[in-house]
Amino acid sequence: MMLAAKIAFVLAAVYVLIALAALMGQRRLMYFPDPARVPPASMGLAGVDERILKTPDGAELVAWYAKAAPGKPTILYFHGNAGNLASRAERTRRFMAQGLGVFLLSYRGYGGSTGSPSEAANVADARLAYEALVGGAGVAPDDIVLYGESLGSGVAVQLAAQVPVGGVILDAPYTSIVDVAAEAYPVFPVRLALFDRYETLRYLPDVKAPILVVHGEADTTIPVRMGRAVYAAANEPKELVTIPGAGHSDHHMFGSEDEMFRWLAALPRGASPEAETQTRP
Repeated sequence: MMLAAKIAFVLAAVYVLIALAALMGQRRLMYFPDPARVPPASMGLAGVDERILKTPDGAELVAWYAKAAPGKPTILYFHGNAGNLASRAERTRRFMAQGLGVFLLSYRGYGGSTGSPSEAANVADARLAYEALVGGAGVAPDDIVLYGESLGSGVAVQLAAQVPVGGVILDAPYTSIVDVAAEAYPVFPVRLALFDRYETLRYLPDVKAPILVVHGEADTTIPVRMGRAVYAAANEPKELVTIPGAGHSDHHMFGSEDEMFRWLAALPRGASPEAETQTRP
């Protein structure tokens, strides 16, 4: 009995130490930034300019911007939790080939941006990028389509709950990061401990723009049932496209972008006259 008690005590102590280490270092387990700053010209992206956004708390954010062709919307892109903007160069090229404008924001700590990422910082910086498009580049709110890729889907939903936009594309979205973490680490009390929660379902009721949800049916990182739950909770108008055989980040190889371009082409065009007054704090 004494031996069993000692073993149980040691295991409990190890569990507590691991849990404490995970608690203190949880953002390192959540964000996987590539800090390399890559100029868009080095990726062969003619017509894409690098912009620097300065935040109120002193961070400097790197962004890529290309103007839309006449009559086309601009994609305000929030990327996933790994890589940098260069990792999205080919997708940017395909968007531009459709005449779409693009504005890709690099989170803090990613791709030359200073500071460290967090939910609060990412959402605040997303709004700064939106304001740079509307106030700086003169893009009408209804001509902006938010694109949230994986982690960025939670950023896009929170921004869309605050400001008027023409549409929202959610690429492999989750119900919340808490739900994702609870599945990945079922033995730890992640629902109580997470700082950055990205509770998508909480903010969806305030999103009034058209929503397209795209999800690979073989996604093992964020299961497709979460994408279906996001779709179910979203307001109309909305559309769900699931891609058989596609995983988390390869569904463009299965035709998902053709579905996105079709959906974008069908969006109503033109800014509403009351758009500026709809912005919420």
